[in-house]
Amino acid sequence: MAQVLLVEDDAAIRASLTRALRDHGHVVSSVGSGMPALTAAVENRPDVVLLDLGLPDVDGADVLSMLRAVSEVPVIVATARDEESEMVRLLDIGADDYVIKPFTAAQLNARIRAVLRRGGKSDEDPVITVGGLRIDTRSYEVTVDGRPVELARKEFELLLALARRAGEVVTKRDLLGEVWQLAWGGSDRTVDVHLSWLRRKLGESAQSPRYLHSVRGVGIRLTAPADDADEPASRTGG
Repeated sequence: MAQVLLVEDDAAIRASLTRALRDHGHVVSSVGSGMPALTAAVENRPDVVLLDLGLPDVDGADVLSMLRAVSEVPVIVATARDEESEMVRLLDIGADDYVIKPFTAAQLNARIRAVLRRGGKSDEDPVITVGGLRIDTRSYEVTVDGRPVELARKEFELLLALARRAGEVVTKRDLLGEVWQLAWGGSDRTVDVHLSWLRRKLGESAQSPRYLHSVRGVGIRLTAPADDADEPASRTGG
């Protein structure tokens, strides 16, 4: 959970993002213009600022520059501006990340977690356990019933995305956004192929799943196997 300051001038987008981020467990405050955003960032000291650029009083880039003069709070720029030169400029003047509209809530949540991890502010436990599956997010080590499992990077990130939401059905669109940053225009086939590889390495198949269960027309759910049902998903420090 993070304290998020959302700076967005469009009231409908602001309300939608606020609901989505709260659904992901964050505490959200929001403002619709630049100068109130500076005041809120300094006085309330959020964990992360989500900053739109097209603000009615001050351009978001100027807000970023002024904010950087008084605070080191992580800033994720969220905008429809997709020119590479603009991305580079904003990163150079202090943005921690840059996400282009439109994007999914899952993708945005992943970006928030990432900037907090880089800043050492994430309260996520480093080890996630679901039944006999153990994922160490620090060492990138995975074991199943004590057996080491060697995963490629995207396989690990896919497994981690599902394990962080164990018991929930995660859509392929959300996985494309969170793991591949392809919220729009990506193919479900990308997820299917990596799931096939991941299942094989975990010692299961789509026909005989243990951990990775496909929900037809919806997405994927990671749960503990039936023989581990008395060992619910847990997160324990290493």
